[in-house]
Amino acid sequence: MTDYRAPVQEISFLLKDIFQLQAIAELPGFEEVSPDLVDAILDEAGRYFTEVFAPTNQQADIEGTRIENNAVVTAPVLDGLYDSFREAGWPSLTGDPEHGGQGMPHLVGFAVDELLQSANMSFSLLPMLTMGVITALEHYGSEAQKKLYLPKLITGEWTGSMNLTESQAGSDLAAVRTKAVPQDDHYLISGQKIFISWGDHGYTDNIVHLVLARTPDAPAGVKGISLFVVPKFLSDADGQLGERNDVYPVSVEHKMGIHASPTCVMSYGDNGGAVGYLIGEENQGLVYMFAMMNHARLAVGLEGVSISERAYQHALAYAKDRDQGGVIIGHPDVRRMLMTMKSLTEGARALAYSAMMHWDFNLHGTNDEDRAYHQRRVELLTPLVKGWCTEIANEVTSLGVQVHGGMGFVEETGAAQYMRDARIMAIYEGTNGIQAMDLVGRKLLRDQGTGAQELLQDIEQDIAACRAQGLDDLANSVARCVERCQQSIAHLFEGAATDKDLPGSVAFNLLMLMGTTVAASLMAKSAAVATVKIAAGDEQGLFLEAKVHTARFFAEQIAPRTETYLSAILSGSETTMALSDEQW
Repeated sequence: MTDYRAPVQEISFLLKDIFQLQAIAELPGFEEVSPDLVDAILDEAGRYFTEVFAPTNQQADIEGTRIENNAVVTAPVLDGLYDSFREAGWPSLTGDPEHGGQGMPHLVGFAVDELLQSANMSFSLLPMLTMGVITALEHYGSEAQKKLYLPKLITGEWTGSMNLTESQAGSDLAAVRTKAVPQDDHYLISGQKIFISWGDHGYTDNIVHLVLARTPDAPAGVKGISLFVVPKFLSDADGQLGERNDVYPVSVEHKMGIHASPTCVMSYGDNGGAVGYLIGEENQGLVYMFAMMNHARLAVGLEGVSISERAYQHALAYAKDRDQGGVIIGHPDVRRMLMTMKSLTEGARALAYSAMMHWDFNLHGTNDEDRAYHQRRVELLTPLVKGWCTEIANEVTSLGVQVHGGMGFVEETGAAQYMRDARIMAIYEGTNGIQAMDLVGRKLLRDQGTGAQELLQDIEQDIAACRAQGLDDLANSVARCVERCQQSIAHLFEGAATDKDLPGSVAFNLLMLMGTTVAASLMAKSAAVATVKIAAGDEQGLFLEAKVHTARFFAEQIAPRTETYLSAILSGSETTMALSDEQW
C-alpha cells in the first residue's frame, strides 16, 4: 500500500462510529477491548503489513510457486515472513483464549485481515483458509479434535486447508468421488482434489486438511458427503508429530493471478490410503462445510475491498505524479475514475464490516431473540458481501489500470497485478452466480423475505438520520434504492410461482441491486455521522468532509445503477431463455 494511514483512519471511523465497537466490547469475553486498544492494533497492523509484507507483493508475483520432490516451493521473497507474522501474534488475534487466542472481536480481526490482504493478497490466503478450518472444528469437531488441533491452528503453529473441489465436481458437490473407508478408529482416504489454495508449503510443521469424501455405504448426492480431518503428518493426542500421511501435492496451477499462492492438485491415498478422522457424523459433511464456507465467503468479500483499496491508492499516487499538461489528477475524467474507485471501495468496506459486526453480536450475544436477528442478518449479507464486493473489485482494479493509461497495461507499474489478482474473487468459494441464487433461493423465497424486510426497515433509520442532518439528497437517493428493492422482491415472489426460470434469470441483478442499496445506505449513514462530528468541531475535519463528499458522489453516480438493475429484473426471463439449444 502507498499509505496505510488512510485506510486505518477510515476503518477506525467505521468501527467506532458506525459499527458499534463499544457495544461489542460490552459483550461477554470482550471486557478488555477499548477504542484506544483497537486503534493501537490497527495502527501497528498498518505499519507492520505496509513495511514488511507490501514490498514483497510484486516480486512474489514474479517468482510464483512450483512443485519439487512432492512438495511446494514458495516464492523466495516470502521466506521468513510467516515466522515473523506468527511471532507478532497476528494469527491468534481473534482466537478463543481457551486455545491460546487473544479473544479480540472478529470485527477487529476483519480490519487487520484487510490490511494484510492489501499488502499481499497471495500470502493472506494462508491464514484466511486456516480460519475456515478453525471455524468448522469449533462448531463440529469432537472435544479430542478441538484439544489437539485448535491450539496449533489458532496460534499459527499449524495451518489448514479446505479440500472440496474435484475435476468433475466443481460447484456440484454431489459429484464428489473421494472415498473414505473405515478402518479401526480412523478412515483411509483416497482420491484427488483440485484448486486447493496453500495445500502444501514449508512454513509450518503440519497442515490440517479438511476433506470432503464418501463412505462406502453413503447415499447418493450431497446427502452422502462426510467431512474428515486429514493432517499432513500424523500425531499423538498431545500434538507430537509422527509419520508422514499419504497426502501430497502433485502439481500447482499456472494461474491468471495470485501467483504466489500455491493452488494445488492434492492426491490422497496413492500409497495405501491417507489416514483421516471423521468430523461429527457421517453424511453431514455438507452442513459442516458451510461453517467454514460462509466465513470464507465473507473473507473473500473482504478481499474485494482490500485489492480495491490498494488499486485505488496506487492509481491515486500515479495521478498525483503523472504530468500530462499538468498532473493528471486535475483532469475531470481522471477524477471521475478516482472518485468511482474511492466511493465503491468505501461502500464495499462498509458492507463487509456490517456483516462482521452482526457476526460478533450473534456469536457473543446473550439474548436468544437478538442472536437470531443477527444470525438472519449475517446469512442475508453473506452473498451480498461476497458477490457485490468482488464484482466492484473487478471494476475498481480495471479503472486503476485505466488511470495509468498505457503504463497500466505494463506489468512494471503493478496496476495490472491487482486486476489479475482480483479476477478470481468472483469465482472461488462459490461463484457470484451461486451467491445470487443463494440470495434468491435461500434468503428470499425460502423465508418469504423476512430477513430482507428487516434489513430494508433498518435502512429507514439511516434515511431518517440523513434527513435530521439536512442531507435530504442522500436520504432521497437511498429511499429510491429501497423502493426498487421492494419492487424487485415483490416481482420475484409473484413470478417465481409460474416461471421456473425467473429466479435464476434475475438473481444476479437482484444481488447487485441489494448490494448497491446497502452500500448506499451505509455511505449515507457515515455522512450523517460525519456531519454531526464536523458541527462539533472534530479534529478530523478534512477526513469527515471527504466522507460527506464521497457519499454524495456515490448517491449521484453509483446509486442510480439500481434503476437499471430494477429494469432488468422486471423484464423477467423471456429474452434470457429465448434461444433454443440449436440457436447457440
